[in-house]
Amino acid sequence: MDSRGNGRISRRSVLITGGAAAVSAALPAGAAYAAPTTSGADADAIVVGGGLAGLVATAELAAAGRKVLLLDQEPEASLGGQAFWSLGGLFFIDSEEQRLAGISDSLELARADWFGNAGFDRGPEDPLGEDYWAARWAEAYLEFAAEEKRAWLHGMGVRWVPIVGWAERGGQLADGPGNSVPRFHLTLGTGPGVVEPFEKKVREAAEKGLVSFRFRHQVDELTVTNGAVDGVRGGVLEPSDAPRGTPSSRTRIGDFELHAPVVIVTSGGIGGNQDLVRQNWPDRLGAPPKRMVTGVPAHVDGRMLAISERAGARLVNRDRMWHYTEGLVNHSPIWPEHGIRVLAAPSSLWFDARGRRFPNPGIPSYDTLGTLQLIKDTGYDHSWFVLNQRIIDKEFVLSGSEQNPELTRKDLAGYLASRLLNSTPPPVKAFLDRGEDFVVAKTVPELVAGMNRLVGSDLVDAADLERQITARDRQVDNNFTKDDQIMGIRNSLAYSGDLLARTTPLHKILDPAAGPLIAIRMNILTRKTLGGLQTDLSGRVLDERAAPIPGLYAAGEVSGFGGGGVHGYRALEGTFLGGCLFSGRQAGRAAAAATA
Repeated sequence: MDSRGNGRISRRSVLITGGAAAVSAALPAGAAYAAPTTSGADADAIVVGGGLAGLVATAELAAAGRKVLLLDQEPEASLGGQAFWSLGGLFFIDSEEQRLAGISDSLELARADWFGNAGFDRGPEDPLGEDYWAARWAEAYLEFAAEEKRAWLHGMGVRWVPIVGWAERGGQLADGPGNSVPRFHLTLGTGPGVVEPFEKKVREAAEKGLVSFRFRHQVDELTVTNGAVDGVRGGVLEPSDAPRGTPSSRTRIGDFELHAPVVIVTSGGIGGNQDLVRQNWPDRLGAPPKRMVTGVPAHVDGRMLAISERAGARLVNRDRMWHYTEGLVNHSPIWPEHGIRVLAAPSSLWFDARGRRFPNPGIPSYDTLGTLQLIKDTGYDHSWFVLNQRIIDKEFVLSGSEQNPELTRKDLAGYLASRLLNSTPPPVKAFLDRGEDFVVAKTVPELVAGMNRLVGSDLVDAADLERQITARDRQVDNNFTKDDQIMGIRNSLAYSGDLLARTTPLHKILDPAAGPLIAIRMNILTRKTLGGLQTDLSGRVLDERAAPIPGLYAAGEVSGFGGGGVHGYRALEGTFLGGCLFSGRQAGRAAAAATA
């Protein structure tokens, strides 16, 4: 019986069974699920990486009675990894929150959105294709998001803000990128609220002797015996009292070697390593940016991708990545080159570095990758938002647990009040006052003078910028328009959630009563790795022949959130934490079965 009690066999179950059977058929008889035996094993399983996927996999293994070594190169203060810093958005399909808001969603609509967004084009029907398992993971994840995902998390005490967000709206053709309906569910507690139940389970298992933490253990090598991965080898780093998210020492004080029948790699992506980001930058987006800000801590360094590859793992879709276009330099950085993303609704005007307004999809909240393409085509690495005080008061949300204190401490009333009162939220006010990317002025000429001072060049012409803003404002005066963005604002205001908490009533940017004017330099912000280690639906890592490597599993961002790239080229948002949850659960349960 499925999570809605209708007794049918889910499509996801069929896919998982069918996918496993397809791989089994390609292997020698009896080899598909045989766990390698290792004499002198230190545990039943080793998990490399203490982020969300690692905690979920470890919790699943411990629930099955397996003994687990959980390794991480960071100190204990950073348990939970990158997920701790997230806003906590989760993608659900036809949820209670959606139905309450009058949002009509379905698995069929979500599937059309996902596959139109992903654009799988690297052999999705070829068992040797880079997108073969990615597309199957997408089908399985959609089933998960439509059926048991919310109930599973709700049963652990996780709760969500009742107003569903509308991220990645697309704004183009019906079969193109974007979410047709709002699906972004903010977690009460933000990222820490998602991590909390799994950390609790793992710590309880540690008290029972089922889990042993090995912090400050940096893996250099996966050990292989007779073709099977049977352990890890690396260096012990000196103790560190570095606060969560800050760089920790890499001084080695010893070596280690540990063995287990299975190793699960859950080490994250490359977003904290700008050199690797540039090395893997896609040719389709032109030259890599010379200047970026970094959206994740330095420990998101991509080391385990190359280490796994040296052990025979297949790394696919290397050039697929998800970097945001609305990055701010953090006025109070925690990690090197720390950037914060703005989650804006569609009212701010978006201009290139020379002050030329972007066409669709260069509209806030529409299409991240499409806008990144527009920016890179200009030959510059930055762009500009131009807005006013009325817009920033209602429409600006800053991504990250530390930028949303009410939500992080689960103060729903306080959070809703901050969104409904139309006053500048304190974290946004701090950036207005202290952020180096902000220019505030009463007139367009004063604004442009500040913009040009900030970048050290007279790239923007004040008269031309004012002409474009005036042309846009002229379209507000009647109920008809040819301006895509004004159509989008009206579409946004038709949704009760945006009307209440996210979108400013349509008005003229240059209305003095809505001022002062604000310009914000938007930087490219590194964030997610969409490619990674190719895995089957059990999380088993595949080799170049698309055969499972005995003993090796992967989950989370290091596996492209499943299959080496479950998102394809684009993400629908709210799917990164969800990808860690689902892939961690799949790998943990499969590894538990393999070590039974």
